Formats: sequence, C-alpha cells, structure tokens
Amino acid sequence: MKKSISLAVLAMGFYTAHAQETISAALPQNRPVYLTNAVIHIGNGQVIEKGTIAFAQGKITAVGANVPAAGSDATVLDLKGQHVYPGIIAPESNLGLTEFESVRATNDYEEVGEINPSIRSLISYNTDSKVINTLRSNGILLAQITPQGGLISGSSSVVQLDAWNWEDAAYKTDNALHFNMPRLIPVSNERGGGGNETDRVKKGLEQIEKVRVFFREAKAYLQESKHAATNLKYESMRRLFAKEQRLFVHCELVKEMLIAIDFAKEFDVPVTIVGGSDAWLIADILKQNNIPVVLAQPHSLPSTPDDDVDQPYKTPAILQKAGVLFCLSNEGFWQQRNLSYEAGTASTYGLSKEEALSAVTLNAAKILGIDKITGSLETGKDANIAVSTGDILDMKTAVIIQAYIQGREVNLDNKQHQLYEKYQQKYRLK
Repeated sequence: MKKSISLAVLAMGFYTAHAQETISAALPQNRPVYLTNAVIHIGNGQVIEKGTIAFAQGKITAVGANVPAAGSDATVLDLKGQHVYPGIIAPESNLGLTEFESVRATNDYEEVGEINPSIRSLISYNTDSKVINTLRSNGILLAQITPQGGLISGSSSVVQLDAWNWEDAAYKTDNALHFNMPRLIPVSNERGGGGNETDRVKKGLEQIEKVRVFFREAKAYLQESKHAATNLKYESMRRLFAKEQRLFVHCELVKEMLIAIDFAKEFDVPVTIVGGSDAWLIADILKQNNIPVVLAQPHSLPSTPDDDVDQPYKTPAILQKAGVLFCLSNEGFWQQRNLSYEAGTASTYGLSKEEALSAVTLNAAKILGIDKITGSLETGKDANIAVSTGDILDMKTAVIIQAYIQGREVNLDNKQHQLYEKYQQKYRLK
C-alpha cells in the first residue's frame, strides 16, 4: 500500500513538472485596464510621452496624454515611464506547422504536387507549439501562417498567438494565395554557385507559363454558370479573382518581380511581392503599380556579389523614400523572435525608429488586410499590446514584461525562461 502511494505521488510530481511547459490560453478580459504613465508608441509614427492607454472587452477605448480617470471597476497599472507598443506581426511564417525541422512527423507545411490552391494552412496550425511561447515573450502576438512547396502552395491565414485550437486562433482566414516563382537566374551566376551550368531559366519560364495557363483556365471556369463536375482547384481561385484575397508572389530578382506585375495586370488581382531583395532597384515601378513588398530575412547577404554587402539593411529606407508599402519578415518559425531587432537594424540604415516600428506592426497589418482592427494603438482596434522596459527594437534594452492579445493578458513564460530560472537556482546565482 505504501509503495502504491509513493508511486502515485512520484507520478503526480512527474506530470506536474512537465505541465509547467504547457501554457493555457488566457481568459477573456473581464474588467477595464488602464496602463498609465507610459511612453506610448502608436505604430503610425506618433509617440505619446507620459500617456495612458485604456482597453475593455478586448478593444482599445482611449489613448492619449489626457485620458479621463479610470472607474472603480478598472485595473490601473502605473508603468513608470516604460514603453507600450502594438503587438508585433510576423508575416510569412510556418509557425505552428512545424516543431522540429529534423523530425518529419512534426512537419506539416507542404503538400505534394506543384499546384495546390485548395490547400489551407490554417487547419494544420498547432496552437500547442512550444515555439509560440518564445515568440510572445519577444512581443510577437500575431503571425501569418503560410504553406510552402510547389508552384502554388495554397492559402495562408493570420492567427493570434493565444488560442486553444486553430478555430480560436483564426484572425483573418485565407487572406492570401501563395505563388512560389522559380528563380530566373543560371546556377553559375548565383552567389556561391558552382560551375555546373543548367538551363534553369528556361525551365523556370516554362513553369511560370504553366501557372499562367492554370490562372486562365480557372478564370474561364469561374465565368461559366454551370459545370459538369466541380473542380476544387479552380473553385479555390474564386476568392482571389473576386479580390477577397491577395496573390503573394515569392520572388527576389527584378525580372521576377516584373513578371509578378504582369500577373497583376493580366488577371486583375492584387499582388504582393514576398522576398523582394532587389526591390530597391525598381522602387518607382512598384510604387506606380501599387505593389506592396514583404522584405524577407533582412539580416542576410545581398542577392548578387555585385551588390553592397549591407544592401539588405538599406533597402527598407529606399522603399520608404519611394512611398512603397513594405513590411519585414523572417524565415521559418522560431527565427521570428528576432523580427523587432531586424527592424532595429533598418532604423540604423535610414529609417527612423517609428518608421522601423511600423514595418513590423501597422505596415504588416495593412499588407495582411487587418489594419482596421490591429497594427496600431488606436481607439476601436483590438488591444494587442506589448509592454517593454526599454526600446523594443534594441536587443540590449528590450524586455517584454506584459503582453495582451485582444485584451487578455497572456502568459510570457516559456521553456527557455524556465531553464534559466532552474540553473540560476541550482548554482545559487540569485
């Protein structure tokens, strides 16, 4: 009997210890919250010193230096000069679609076949991913969950990072269809390429034409009133042609971006460039055609050996000056935690601090089609808020101490923080 009790107690201790890594979704906001005496970065370029932001039932109710006093039912927090920011938005991520890149069973971001417009990444999104907790502790509160692979990989959705399941997480469903344009550059001309030349350009153009033909066929199919049989791939193009979603074209070079612009004109669909490392070369053309750009992986080398080594750092300022709508993104899933610091790098290469902040908040919201409800700290928008002790764009001073998603205060704990505390205690460092 004693042995059974001991085993039961041991088992309870085991599950309790492991349960610490699982963080439940926060409860809905049940009372107004006032964050006072804060430096409030609105996200649209405006900064309010010693300001107050109030939110109730998940929505921002007041922002400014002279907000009326809180009622007796409100929670009032004096931030004592700390900084308040809009939650950072991570575009173009496979967060929640993979957990361990080397373990195939945890990867669910790619489907077989070249043309898969009917694939929806949202239904594969794993809200229990441990990586999510790490991102939230860096102020990243929303992400665009994007499929990969093939020519047309499917549709992405925007999720908020505090949910029980993918239905709860959905913030904007199927906001974009993704076209992975083949690289139109010979292998030997690529940075680091060897001498084994292949006619990749010819093959790439053939694949692009294949996609173009698919678009034409889908448009013709949708213009017909009746069909002998339903074609799911063609049907999944309906929202794009109705301009209810955007075509995100993944490409880097000038010639590739010009083809993307041709797609926008021929099929009369809204197009966004993803990647766009050479966007600085045709900033005026992008502006004329109203083509936004998601600049991918700013902390990287340039596309070609002839470019300045720091060209990726300078590109955001060039696009800003030209009036091109752009935002910043990073590759993969766990790498998104560095997004604010990449914006910080851009702020040292021509952008102002607030312009750099917009590149990971309001600009991203505009490109993803969610700027009416988030992306900036304005009355009526969702209370997606990050509180930092210092500059959120600066790795040395940024420490996120509180975060709210739709007014819910979310848990900022994560496995890495728990390990830090564990070994601080073990070696009596605190």
